[in-house]
Parts: sequence; C-alpha cells; structure tokens
Amino acid sequence: MIDLRALREDPETVRASQRARRADETVVDALLEADSRRRSTLSRFEELRAEQKQVSRSVGKASPEDRPAVLARAKELAETVKAAQAEADEAAAEVDRLLEAVPNVIVDGIPAGGEDDYRVLKEVGTPRDFAAEGFEPKDHLDLGEALRAIDVKRGTKVAGARFYYLTGVGMRLELALLTAALDQAMAAGFTPVTPPTLVSPQTMAGTGFLGEHTPEVYRLEADDLYLTGTSEVALAGYHADEILDLSDGPVRYAGWSTCYRREAGSYGKDTRGIIRVHQFNKLEMFVYAPLEEAETEHERLLAWEEEMLAKVELPYRVIDTAAGDLGTSAARKFDCEAWLPTQSRYMEVTSTSNCTTFQARRLGIRERAAGGTRPVATLNGTLATTRWLVPILENHQQPDGSVRVPAGLRPYLGGLEVLEPA
Repeated sequence: MIDLRALREDPETVRASQRARRADETVVDALLEADSRRRSTLSRFEELRAEQKQVSRSVGKASPEDRPAVLARAKELAETVKAAQAEADEAAAEVDRLLEAVPNVIVDGIPAGGEDDYRVLKEVGTPRDFAAEGFEPKDHLDLGEALRAIDVKRGTKVAGARFYYLTGVGMRLELALLTAALDQAMAAGFTPVTPPTLVSPQTMAGTGFLGEHTPEVYRLEADDLYLTGTSEVALAGYHADEILDLSDGPVRYAGWSTCYRREAGSYGKDTRGIIRVHQFNKLEMFVYAPLEEAETEHERLLAWEEEMLAKVELPYRVIDTAAGDLGTSAARKFDCEAWLPTQSRYMEVTSTSNCTTFQARRLGIRERAAGGTRPVATLNGTLATTRWLVPILENHQQPDGSVRVPAGLRPYLGGLEVLEPA
C-alpha cells in the first residue's frame, strides 16, 4: 500500500500518479477525508475511554450519597465508549478499503497512458532476413511438432485449451534454459529457492495480485488457497512480518517454480502454440533492498535479464512500460521483448518491476534504520520462462526444419548443437 503519511504531506503527487495511470484520482480526496475522520473518531474514543477509566476509579472513593450518580455516569460512559470505538473501527476500515484501491505511486519520468504508450529504450540485435536466406520461417508450433518437442493436441485432450506437453528435446531445452538462468543468478549472488506454489489470501493480497487481478488467479475454494502466477508472490511472503538486516546490501532470491494463470480476458489472443498458456515454468529474481537503492537495483535486474537474452542470442528491445499498463504494485516496469519472425513483431519474454515499499507495507516487511525501522523496497524480474522457447525455436531455425542450439545453452544439453526433426 502507499505511504499514508506521504499522501497527507503531498497529495498532488498521488493524484498525478493516478492521472498518469488513467485511474480515478478522486479516490485521493476520499482517502484523505476518511483518514481525517479516522483520526478524529480515534481521538474522541481515546478521550472518552480516559474519562471512563477516571470515573471507574472514582467509584470506590465516592460517598454513599454520590455513588449512584457516579455509577450512572460510569454506565453512560461505557455505552458512549462502545459506540465511539465502533465508529473509530468503521472509519479505520474505510481507510483500509480505500488504501487497497490505490495502486503504487509511479516513479517520476515514466510514460503516461495505456498499453500502447510505452517508450522504447533500446533495440539489440538485428532480426534475420529469411527472404534473403531463401526460405519462409515456420512458427514455433510447426517446428516444435516436427521436433516432437511440443504436443498441444494431447495437452488439450487431457486438460483443455492452453495446455500442452513438452516432450523429448522440448523438455530438455526448457530445463537447459532454466538451469542456465539459475547458474547465472547464483553467480550474481542470488540464493536459489523452490517456493510453494499455493499461498494464503493474505500473501496473495499483500503482493497486489488480488483486487483487479483476481480474475487472473486460480483459487482452491475448499482450502482457501491461491495458485501463484509467479514465484514473486511466495518470495515476497517469505519475510512477511520480519525485520531484515540490509546493512550489507540487498537480499536476493531466485525462485524456480511452476506458475498458473487463468488468462481471463485473453480470449482469442495468442491461441496457437505456447505463447499464452495456463501453466508454465519460470526462474524469477526477487530482491529486498533499501529504498534509496531500489532504482539502481532495478537497473541491475534489467542488465541480468539482458545478459540472459544474450546467452540465447535473440534480437530484442527494451521498453519503459506506460503507467496505465503497470500492475497494482509496480512503480516502474521494464519489459524485454524478443523478435518473433513469423508474426513480424516483438513479444514480451521478460519484465522487471520496482515495487518500492508498496508490497512491504502490506506484508509488514521492514529493515533496521537510524532511529528505528522502516519498510523495505521489493523488486522482481524474470530471468527465464517457458515462453522463451517460442523465439528460440523461431529465430534459430534452419531451412530443413532443424533448430540451432544457442551456444549459451549447449553445455546444458550435453554439447548438442542442433535439434533435428524426428
């Protein structure tokens, strides 16, 4: 959640963030009014309770003549205090409700607007000219089926649309990709983690994945648990209600997990192959850092993602995501998009978000600082995921339907240099 004290001191910054996100800025004034009411009702409750305690202590000291009046006043105050407490609790609940409705305040300088208003920061590599090479590229599913690497038909038979099997070299290629990413993360000082993929409502809400994102999330109603769409959720909850020692710098984790997304609202989008699916594997970086270091750490996460993209030799671009296309928790997000030859477009393969102190406030994660404790900053970034197989297959295909293995993955495939059609 946002910093309520900062909102009181500078409401215009929050209003400007809401405008940039194309979100409702009137919620800012509603929150300020609710906060004022909460503070006034709480003050009244505390004054009445103090009076009640004083009167209660005076009962035993009162003379027989005065005692009935004192007892009557004590009874009257008990009812008044009870009503005042209910009013204060109601006001506090309204503040909490409105706080849940306000997304993180964006970092200065990011593009305003929606999905199409991103800013291209750089383009790396040159897409292949397949026409000059004399052949028409096949899409990842045709290649994957010929390699007996991807089986969507049986995935659909067993589980329904947007499910698949990775078989043979497909399964090995995914494992090689994720293992290479894990080795890179560990070399950079990340602690490897296999997190739970089921979490409590408190953890899911704490990371900002409920509310407007609820339709995207699978819920196990009988157990009141949620399937995670990224290990970011479980890694954020790892240190919930703890005080961290960040005196030696950020604490970094790399979570390897299976992820689940309902893909609600994506009807008709990327229905072919494994671009947009309900289940996939991912290696996710997650960082706890002092707030002053968050933007620098964000740049580091992006650099690590680009290092991984270089290993698999993909042409890509980096975009600064527009405010209206950010998730609830993100104050800024960079996307890396790989070139997809058969669709002549860039496709997101990884992203990294700076969530500042938004998630930590919800989850009660703090660090020791001069004069006490304060919320930490949290950041996340994907280092590899199943979707990467799509541009790897398409960009490295050869005229005979074989696929060249990027040099960075060959050590993880026993030195295999080419995937041959079965």
